[in-house]
Amino acid sequence: MRVPLGDGEPGTGSGVARQMDAALVGMGFKATRELLEHVGAFEPRSAMDIARMVIRTVRELVGDTVAHNAYFIRFPKDVPDTVEFWVKCMRDALVPLTIDGRVDLLQLPGYGTYQHTYEELLAAHDELIPSAKDRVTIVHLGGTVEQESARLFRDLAGSVTPLGESDLVLLAELAARTGELPETLPVRDNRAVVNSVRMAAGQPLVFVDTVTDVLRVACHASGGDVTLQERTKFRGFKRRERRVLLAALDAVIADNDGKLGDVTRFAERWKRLGERLHPHEYPQFPCAAEVFAVARGDRRFQSLAGRAEQAYRTEGVVAAASVLSDAPGMLVRSMDRLLREADPAQTEQVLELAGKSLGAVSGRVLCSVREHFANRASPDSARVFASRGRRAWVAGDNRKPLRSMVINRAIRMLDAELLGRVPACERIVIHPDVLDVAVPLSGKATEDGFAVLPRGTRTPVDGDVLRFFTYWRQRRERTDFDLSVLLLNKDFQYAGHVSWTSYDTGGAVYSGDITEAKDGATEFIDVTLDAVSARYIVPQVNIYSGEGFDQVAESMFGWMTRERGQEGAPFEPRTVRTRSDMRGSSRVALPIVFGRDDDGRWTATWTHLYLTGSVNFNRVEGHMSNTSRLARAVYEKRYLTMSYLINLLAVKAGSVTVWEPGVRLAEPVVFIGLDQPEGLPEGSEVFTRDRLNRLVPA
Repeated sequence: MRVPLGDGEPGTGSGVARQMDAALVGMGFKATRELLEHVGAFEPRSAMDIARMVIRTVRELVGDTVAHNAYFIRFPKDVPDTVEFWVKCMRDALVPLTIDGRVDLLQLPGYGTYQHTYEELLAAHDELIPSAKDRVTIVHLGGTVEQESARLFRDLAGSVTPLGESDLVLLAELAARTGELPETLPVRDNRAVVNSVRMAAGQPLVFVDTVTDVLRVACHASGGDVTLQERTKFRGFKRRERRVLLAALDAVIADNDGKLGDVTRFAERWKRLGERLHPHEYPQFPCAAEVFAVARGDRRFQSLAGRAEQAYRTEGVVAAASVLSDAPGMLVRSMDRLLREADPAQTEQVLELAGKSLGAVSGRVLCSVREHFANRASPDSARVFASRGRRAWVAGDNRKPLRSMVINRAIRMLDAELLGRVPACERIVIHPDVLDVAVPLSGKATEDGFAVLPRGTRTPVDGDVLRFFTYWRQRRERTDFDLSVLLLNKDFQYAGHVSWTSYDTGGAVYSGDITEAKDGATEFIDVTLDAVSARYIVPQVNIYSGEGFDQVAESMFGWMTRERGQEGAPFEPRTVRTRSDMRGSSRVALPIVFGRDDDGRWTATWTHLYLTGSVNFNRVEGHMSNTSRLARAVYEKRYLTMSYLINLLAVKAGSVTVWEPGVRLAEPVVFIGLDQPEGLPEGSEVFTRDRLNRLVPA
């Protein structure tokens, strides 16, 4: 929410600034005084260029750059009964078109395509009545484009947590523009992106300490998966690029040939890469040649994980822990398994070995393990596993229990280590809305968009009506996305659903089924919160046919809140609370879960997950069991939240205060909140939703 400084001829553009602010207010945004003064200081044409850029950008953020039409022109009013509507379509078709005796809805001329224009839809709705609960997001004035780019590059490159896919693309673009390197590149994915840029320029790789780091660079440079989850087809490399890669490999093995044990994990990829690098042509890098010898099987070398597994089977948990001490991160991540199998005497030894290794483990891993142990006191209703691509699967919790004494001992060790790493801040100001945000341990556990928060974050719902929307635009073939809602009772059992097979179910209404999206299509579902009897609401998007989420030209999901009687068009940008992209590789999207507590208050819990589903014909009825189990597991899990990190910071802070609107601060502060407020003193350091990962201890 920072607008770079503009340029142009000085003049009087105050009228343009006021018009810009009025347009922003209509979309739920508000410019700061500094931004308005900056725009107003240019002559009108230059001021208008800045204003257009700002308005276009915020419209893209909330998804307002496309026409969100609805199938039923008066939605959410006058939506017909499902079967009655189908019968009417058949009558309008004059003759029943059937397949094996069943009606093929897609062949009915009135079904699945808009029967009116977007302009006709807008004319059929009264104007939106303003509400005090409408969202207002502040837009600030930033620095120059160069300053903002450098700041962003430092934040991305120096991140202590993995970045999402789009941020990795942005990091590569920024790395190509600047020759500046941060002091450290803590995350290996980020190193690979920066190093692939350096390799292309013939510069040596930096911060490389394993052979897998070099493999990641080659994958990224070939347009493949830097996380190594998917296989990559390597491109041909120039001679200078080959020298850079082989020199890095040679240096890693020359320092410690034990690192050849990492090769076997990706042996096939190393063999394919060797075909592109021709290591035999570079006798000056003999240690690099050993990597490919191990990959081919000419030299036997057991991996650390293999040695640890062998020690576990033959000598027990303490021997396995001793082997894993050479890889502290792996040891700490294996603590649960080791402690489950240990007797009391062995437990002490395992905890002692783990305690000695904590100092060499990244803060992100420590936070992740801390969250894990906080959930080990009782069995989970189900265990949810998610890939880096956010594909989820559910399994039962069959782990042996851990004694409460062991859990508490492990948690105290982790807390002490993390406390020692947080910085001492003089003055901290906290916005209370940030406290329940899940600690962003990975950018891959979220989606791009507007006001999107990490998986596990729980936020209150402020409004009488929830309105979900999904928009998609197909690229090559006819594509049918279906927005649906699964309603669950207090035991997470089926209580109803809304979809193209059931337009109206006790307080929830569907806008109508659109079955192709050559020019883009939108579907909506309205849920009147005090009218539904369900305890949980699970919106989802199913791919019925056609292209996947990661294949269509555009794909988004979002939700709005309204008060009763607000009217307005189906899509009103200032009522949009969040909008997220959907780019997963699976066929069913489960972006969020809504739950009601015993006092009747509703909250939203982000999930950012996908179910595999079927190739075609996915419906909400077809995967209710998996969806309900997944929703329950995510909803009941205790996530590590920002309140935990803030409590650690508070121990060392000079003062901690809660932000209140209108408060004037005299000295610079460290502000932590979802969005930056107006009026912070010059020199303040700000951590908002896009920078909360910077608070994770290094």
